[in-house]
Amino acid sequence: MPRDKKLSHQRVLEAAKKEFLEKGFEGASIRTIGSSARMTSAGLYRHCKDKEDLFNQIVEPVVLEMNKRFSEHKKISYDAIKIGEHYKEAFDTGEIKIFLDLSKEYQDELKLLLCKSTGTRYENFINDLVDIQQKEMINVLNIMRQEGYKVAGITDKEMHVLLSAYITAIIEPVIHGYDEEETEHCLMKIAEFFTPGWMQIMGL
Repeated sequence: MPRDKKLSHQRVLEAAKKEFLEKGFEGASIRTIGSSARMTSAGLYRHCKDKEDLFNQIVEPVVLEMNKRFSEHKKISYDAIKIGEHYKEAFDTGEIKIFLDLSKEYQDELKLLLCKSTGTRYENFINDLVDIQQKEMINVLNIMRQEGYKVAGITDKEMHVLLSAYITAIIEPVIHGYDEEETEHCLMKIAEFFTPGWMQIMGL
């Protein structure tokens, strides 16, 4: 992409991010975004298909990065189980550290994803994340049972409630706009609170 077009595209994304943060996806105006980016409607639509495409362009990098880091974390956890190590670091604060790092790198994008996405395909992102984590956790517990860990009995409904509480707690600092220091402090407190329970469930 030519340099001028890259600069223009970045200007569009910054204007769109500002508009979405202020008004949410549904309240945002594509006309206002174009005006803020100093573009005509025709010029703006050379950078996106529609308003939702523009929103997706902003939040998808953090979604992809989150998925990548969770996948890497999952592999570390599975490897720890297989070789019989009580890899405490993998099991207790892994997700929290991932989210903490993401909150530093993608603060605005996470705010859009978690608070301003009603009307987009990401509007159920939190519930979808809980469902994904529940499937992963059940799989982990099954593997741990096979490897001889004394895993506690827990129903799918119980797991759903616990993970919903856990993930809701993790995202609260972003939702409330805490600064980096406050976010890190709160997330470490969440880890201190939830870790003993997760360790007990996993027989660690």
